[in-house]
Amino acid sequence: MSNIIQLQNVSKAELFDHLEKLIDRKFEVLSNLDKNEKLSIKEVSEELGVAELTVHNYIKKGYLPAVKIGRRVFIKREDLDEALKEVKSLKYKR
Repeated sequence: MSNIIQLQNVSKAELFDHLEKLIDRKFEVLSNLDKNEKLSIKEVSEELGVAELTVHNYIKKGYLPAVKIGRRVFIKREDLDEALKEVKSLKYKR
């Protein structure tokens, strides 16, 4: 985010068009995600920005559904998205 852009003689409409295109490109990446993709505990922890132990605790408490295949544990992307949409906070439950 160290890019500096100076705008001169740009109309409001042109600026909005440019911003809209930028936002569409960013959301295009999210829309191309496979809903059936299975994520490992490590991938989920990196995506959420928490420790792997925290992800394990979310699974044990039932906040995050997981599937065990052999000795490995996977979380479906769809289940992760649903857990993040819930109103209750996963981190600070009283």
